[in-house]
This record gives sequence, C-alpha cells and structure tokens, in this order.
Amino acid sequence: MAARRDTTSNRLEERLSSLGYDLVQLEWAGSPRRPVVRLRIERSALDRPVSVGDCASVSRSLEAWLEAEAGMPDRYVLEVSSPGLDRPLTKGRDFDRFRGRLVAVKGRDLLCGRASRLEGELLGLAAADNGSAAIRLRLSGGEQVEVPRSQVEAAHLVHEWRTS
Repeated sequence: MAARRDTTSNRLEERLSSLGYDLVQLEWAGSPRRPVVRLRIERSALDRPVSVGDCASVSRSLEAWLEAEAGMPDRYVLEVSSPGLDRPLTKGRDFDRFRGRLVAVKGRDLLCGRASRLEGELLGLAAADNGSAAIRLRLSGGEQVEVPRSQVEAAHLVHEWRTS
C-alpha cells in the first residue's frame, strides 16, 4: 500500500505541475475502502495566493485523473486547499524561500536540549555534523541553534499579527 501511495504521490505532483501548481503537503487519511487525500497547493509562479476558485479547478482536474489513472476506489474524498497562514515547510527550498520569517519546528523529543517545540527566526539550512541538513534558527533571546531535520516532525510559518 505504501509503495502505491508513493507512486501516486509522485504522479500527483507531476499532474499538479502540469496544471501550474506545486504540492506543498500531501496527507493520506481515512481507510483503504474510503481514503481521504488532502492536498495543500500553491501556484508555481508564486504570483498570487491560491484562491477558492483555484482549489475547485484543481479538484475538478484531479478527480477524473485519480479515478482513471491513479486507481482510487469508487468512494474517496479529495480535499484541496491553500497552504494557509501557518504554511508548512516541507521541502529544502522552503527553508531558503522563507528565510527571515518566524517559524516553529516540532520534534518528537527535545530539540537542542530545550523543548519539543522551538520558535524563532528562520536563518535557512546548514549542513549538520553528520552531513545531513539542519534548520538554523535565531531564538527570541538572540541565540542561534541548528536543529537536525531528522529530529523535526513538522515545521511551519508562524503568522505575526500586526496590531496597529
């Protein structure tokens, strides 16, 4: 089942790209008899935010493809949405693109010996000691830390509400 989902995920990304969108996040839920496919998308051109109309258009385009080519069962749920204000950071390029923004990273265990959730200014990615990537953050006190991506369960933007 996992191999089929991986293949479907790759083909889904290609399909989205042909429609002018990038996959931000894909989540499989539900049951094998009635799967739920949740997509968060953004425009490839990044020229404007994803609208409700974009989500509806992508959903209509993907439904026929999912049923005909991806082998989805007759009963499934497809949910398409924008990344939202708390946009997840899922790909390496996200950590460069959103450099300077406030982010939160969450791990299963303590991160940098502090807490399972850290929040700070994103400084980008760095090579960790073991050769893998690490997320560089400047914490609120000004201290810089590097969190190995292998320890990170999730990372997302933190929206800063302006009060004026």
